[in-house]
Amino acid sequence: MLGGSLVLILLVLLVVLFLIMGVRVVKQGFVYTIERLGKFTMAAEPGLHLIIPFIDRVGHKINMMEQVLDIPGQEIITKDNAMVGVDAVVFFQVLDAGKAAYEVSGLHNAILALTTTNLRTVMGSMDLDETLSKRDEINARLLSVVDHATSPWGIKITRVEIKDIRPPRDISEAMARQMKAERLKRAEILEAEGDRQSRILRAEGEKQSAILKAEGARESAFRDAEARERAAEAEAKATQMVSDAIAGSGNQAINYFIAQEYTKAVGKFADSPNAKTILFPVEATQLIGSLGGIGELIKGTFDGVEGTVDGPNLEAQFQYPFDLAMHPLGGLIVTDLEGHVLRWIAGGETSTLSGTGEKAVLDGWGEAGKHSYPHSLAIDEKGLVYVTEHQGYALRTITLTAP
Repeated sequence: MLGGSLVLILLVLLVVLFLIMGVRVVKQGFVYTIERLGKFTMAAEPGLHLIIPFIDRVGHKINMMEQVLDIPGQEIITKDNAMVGVDAVVFFQVLDAGKAAYEVSGLHNAILALTTTNLRTVMGSMDLDETLSKRDEINARLLSVVDHATSPWGIKITRVEIKDIRPPRDISEAMARQMKAERLKRAEILEAEGDRQSRILRAEGEKQSAILKAEGARESAFRDAEARERAAEAEAKATQMVSDAIAGSGNQAINYFIAQEYTKAVGKFADSPNAKTILFPVEATQLIGSLGGIGELIKGTFDGVEGTVDGPNLEAQFQYPFDLAMHPLGGLIVTDLEGHVLRWIAGGETSTLSGTGEKAVLDGWGEAGKHSYPHSLAIDEKGLVYVTEHQGYALRTITLTAP
């Protein structure tokens, strides 16, 4: 009974051991090669697999992920006999687990040896300057050669990269000096170019400034000349008009212009702070004679026709203009002795200031006031007019504003 139990237990243990040996779990990213009696039969993908214990076994565990293989530093002689040190890396991925396991022995060593050999071949065909400046070309040539050589092994070379190229120390120092000289040269060229451009711009600016200044001066001179020309034309036209007036009216026009200038001059006297009261001689003819030829002023201005008529310039008429005075307001006041009125002359227009022509002594504004032979005039600094009445036996005051 005891012997039968032991046999049963052994059978159970053998079954369990058999099951354990017959179950294989493949991790993600790996492929296992299954050998039956030493011969490759299948590639087990990631997951659970059952094999026959003691007959089937796992031959190789192949990593199917992309892997990186570091190429140790190599001393390579270039085409121009320069010794350079080179470091590189290779990226590869297994595509066929069976070939990677059974077509080559020591996959990593094989890739390393193949890459090192071809690296020497590719870079040895170039001179130093090319090896330093054409890394992309070296990488491309190495990738093509190594990938083609390793394709029977069931792998794919994805990239070959040169990590570092180390030229000899003396060459590195020479290259540094060359680079420094080149950069200094570029800096000097750029500085010279900048200075040249600056000079050109300044010269252009000065040129434009001079041009604009010359154009401004020319325009100013042109406008000044045009203004002088117009002023000369106006003066010539005015002179021509005066000449025509003199030719047509004789002494009357001359006397009129003299009267205008005389009125302006007396107006300046009235504006002067030194003399606010202006007195004229009793006899108007004496005053006119003392001014050198203005004796014909009153007669010429009013055409020598007696009367009491208001109007512009030669249309106005006087009976007996006896005395005159310049008012601070700028007009000329004249006593008409036999006309029994006071007249106002301003701006070439003659009007009656006071009186109607009727002989009387009556106060009032404008025509309401009457005079009897108004004789002499005087005007104070406030503009108040004083008049003596020859036969009215009175001294009258007159204001130019209505009460």
